[in-house]
Amino acid sequence: MKAIALTIALAVAAGPAITQTVVGITKDMPTATIETDSGPLEIGRIQDPTHEVTGEWALTSRPCPDFCIQPHSPAEGVTTIGELELIAMLQDPEAVVVDSRTSSWFQGGTIPGAINIPYTYVVDELAQLGCEPGFDGWECEAAKPVALFCNGVWCGQSPTAIRNMISAGYPADRIFYYRGGMQVWRLLGLTVTGGQ
Repeated sequence: MKAIALTIALAVAAGPAITQTVVGITKDMPTATIETDSGPLEIGRIQDPTHEVTGEWALTSRPCPDFCIQPHSPAEGVTTIGELELIAMLQDPEAVVVDSRTSSWFQGGTIPGAINIPYTYVVDELAQLGCEPGFDGWECEAAKPVALFCNGVWCGQSPTAIRNMISAGYPADRIFYYRGGMQVWRLLGLTVTGGQ
């Protein structure tokens, strides 16, 4: 009887430790800290293993057009990246991560550390990305590495921005495309700043 009581007591004491789930980014990276204008910010994943994506982000069959599946690479020379590469760029003080969605989408929630340059204005804002205005357009010899994203694989805003940047003289090899966008970011339960 004492053995059963001891077993129950140990199970009750260990219960919270056993049921507590740590949902890390990777096995060796439970969270990632990035520097923002407001100070350091930690990116992690939602710790509730029963969490589900809801609302706009749960939709799977948006009509095409306008919501057509985008190619893996929006332009020759552009590198398509995943979440770990995007987090590394967020931690790199030389790189810029751009949410190329319209302002209302950005205000509704974005990836921490991203700046908002809507796809319709990106060519006008290349100075934020290291280009200088010249007599015949933009001079982008000092262009920064930049990652662009929008709502997901069905969103054409960042691919459009990328193609327009290249046409304006931005070097394709300094552009990175996070194709998963906000839908995959949210699907993975990663930290979102702004509205939810």
